[in-house]
Amino acid sequence: MQKNPTIGYLPDERPPFWKLIFYAIQQVIVMFPATVTVALITGFHISTTIFASGLATLCFLLITKGQIPLYYGSSFSYIAAIGGLMASDALASHTLNEKIAIAQFGIIMSGFISIAAGLVVNRFGRDSIEKILPASITGSIAMVIGLTLAGNALGDATSIVVDGTGAISVAEADIALATNMAWIISLVTLLTTVIFSVYLKGFLGQLPLLLGPLLGCIVAYIIKLATGIDLFRVLPEAIGRGIVALPEFTLPKPTWMAVAAIMPIALATIPESTAHVYQLDIYVNDLAKKKGVKKNYNIADKLGLNLIGDGIGDMVSGFIGGPAGTNYGENISAMAITKVFSVPVLILASIVAMIISCFTPLINIIYSIPTAVIGGLEIYLFGAIAAQGIAIMIEKKVDLFSSKNIAVIATIMIIGLGGQYAFGGNIPFFGIDVPCVAGAAIFGIILNLILSIGEKKH
Repeated sequence: MQKNPTIGYLPDERPPFWKLIFYAIQQVIVMFPATVTVALITGFHISTTIFASGLATLCFLLITKGQIPLYYGSSFSYIAAIGGLMASDALASHTLNEKIAIAQFGIIMSGFISIAAGLVVNRFGRDSIEKILPASITGSIAMVIGLTLAGNALGDATSIVVDGTGAISVAEADIALATNMAWIISLVTLLTTVIFSVYLKGFLGQLPLLLGPLLGCIVAYIIKLATGIDLFRVLPEAIGRGIVALPEFTLPKPTWMAVAAIMPIALATIPESTAHVYQLDIYVNDLAKKKGVKKNYNIADKLGLNLIGDGIGDMVSGFIGGPAGTNYGENISAMAITKVFSVPVLILASIVAMIISCFTPLINIIYSIPTAVIGGLEIYLFGAIAAQGIAIMIEKKVDLFSSKNIAVIATIMIIGLGGQYAFGGNIPFFGIDVPCVAGAAIFGIILNLILSIGEKKH
């Protein structure tokens, strides 16, 4: 009896056109919540941010010659630095576009950090970066990134906010009921997405992250009809715009204040980006093995190229007015769940994102998805990011009985998570606020190098 063939698409494989469209839309939906959230928190233009994510992804895929299936989106690591800069007293008299222009210069300069790291890897080999960023660090950072977002996921799952100003659509007496309805919507989204990803087979089994949120929206609409509680969101930016409107592009304004505030944060995204490359290497080659494909994709060996592409992405996004970013763990989670690693899918997703940014009705439709639906999806996706950190350490056979590894992993986890939940994401340290992910990464790197002194090679 013949076994069922493994379903999935490798980076150099192209699905049929009609499947390609669905897969691309799914990738856009997956990246959309976090990318838009960064824009809302930092004050950047939403349409420009979406356009920048698509354009930066296309540039990344071009630079890497389509060998690394990654989607570029706005990074949470930069939120505190960018938000703090734009809210500073020094920029109090500036207009929004002037503030964005100043921040853009710091974002562009941060790209040089990733490019420099990529050139070091290309010159001295992958081992050179692995000495600084072994799996015990990259795996731990991936776990921290996923777990520090746990609060965001649960907060969104119970949110009844319907626009960017924090307004809600119910009277004060109905807030408790609306919160309960939000729980129902988020749990339906979460459970159906999980059930679809586990039990659906064939083509439908590759669309759980599209079908789950769709059911969540249907439940939200039924609740609206039955109770009058409307949890669908409204996009303030779209008010007064026509059907078609180009994003509002701004040009960077050079200032060293932005460089000092934003550029160092790139150090936090290097371990994140490195972890993503290792994750892809594991999942892509596992799929190739199951499909009987003899080719080894060697994605981990392209780490230097990935870092250079990541830096180029920051520069492209920053130049037109988008926030700083990185390749997205959410999209990797989507690819790992659906087993669709096709680069043509990501190319089309980039184009779809750029088109959506120009059509106000499409932006409104996607943005109107209730925050509770997004929260239900985030519980699954952010948890998957953390789980992939464990997968990295298992795959790389990290010795969890080693005193050195335990020390590195333990301190990264506590600094990263403690900084998030004790200080809201920024750790006060000798007069400066250090983003918890960056602080955890830097401390872990330094501690690992110190403990490696005099270590014998096996």
